Amino acid sequence: MIPDTAIDTVETILVDLPTIRPHQLSVATMRSQTLALVRIRCRDGREGWGEATTIGGLQYGEESPESVKTNIDRHLAPLLLGEDARGVGRLLVKLRRGARGNRFAKCALETALLDIQAQRLGVPMSDLLGGRVRDSLPVAWTLASGDTGRDIAEAEDMLERRRHRVFKLKIGLRAPEDDVAHVLAICRALDGRASVRVDVNQAWSEMQAERAIARLQDGGVELIEQPVPREHPAALARLARRFEVPIMADESLHGPADANQLARLDAADVFAVKIAQSGGLFAARQVAEIAAVNGLGLYGGTMLEGGIGTIASAQLFATFEKLDWGSELFGPLLLTEELLTEPLCYRDFELHLPSGSGLGVRPDPDKLAILRRDRTAPRLHAV
Repeated sequence: MIPDTAIDTVETILVDLPTIRPHQLSVATMRSQTLALVRIRCRDGREGWGEATTIGGLQYGEESPESVKTNIDRHLAPLLLGEDARGVGRLLVKLRRGARGNRFAKCALETALLDIQAQRLGVPMSDLLGGRVRDSLPVAWTLASGDTGRDIAEAEDMLERRRHRVFKLKIGLRAPEDDVAHVLAICRALDGRASVRVDVNQAWSEMQAERAIARLQDGGVELIEQPVPREHPAALARLARRFEVPIMADESLHGPADANQLARLDAADVFAVKIAQSGGLFAARQVAEIAAVNGLGLYGGTMLEGGIGTIASAQLFATFEKLDWGSELFGPLLLTEELLTEPLCYRDFELHLPSGSGLGVRPDPDKLAILRRDRTAPRLHAV
């Protein structure tokens, strides 16, 4: 007899949303974001949500929203249909054995399964991940218009509204000397009133990084994120040893195995933890634990997810004993449309976690019906 807790449907939904302004990376300029949402529903009607949003297209990573949807619909969802949703650990093993890679897709499914389980238990998802040690997280804002004056004005507005006082500048698209000039102008304008950090998104060679980081360090930049390609961990290690300003690994971290290698090489001072990039919430927790036992700092990263992926990350980051460098969970604020029934609470420079069970948030079904890419997409049902 099939229990009421068996998984009845798995649905993957793509939603295309414009951004409030161009978001310039070293590999692409984003003017919209595609959210890949996953809904798992059990026979008793209980449902859980997950998200597998990517960033920058295939220029940035191996998965795209379209590949996430295709691989879930054709390969991963059939592994779950008809199974008892309460056996989360067993189902995650089945997903790992059933398909290689697909870190983002598996993260979305894991999130949805944990959402259902936490709801059944009547607890926040964070209770399944170790338990909260904080109820809110400091949130940085990324300045990525590419225009110095506009970025300064945007930072001043965020400070005035008490929304953000940590700013990360996306650089790497222009010549290093031009990017350095851009960053230092913003540092001078903010004049110690906020933390300024940079994210190079792998754009520099080691030689370029040496020259640029020296000037950025002297100019007051507090953190340098992924200056060289992920394929060059030894170069990252040499930069970390050479400079006092902390070096943070991001794209170099595709899960616990990468974290182990970077820790052995002393290749970074800080790890950017991202749940999808790590392959899921439990894998991301392993990345954080590897950082902790090696005395490295932690930063809660983002793939510019919408509300579902953002709060899933927050549920995990709230369990970290130390979150030395705060978080970057501003993704929903970059989008022009709100998909949740109640927006996430950003106040006094922090994201405040909901108190409800599971994720604590839900998409608005009416908005989702209007904004989804394929309004007639079928759900996959158990036989």
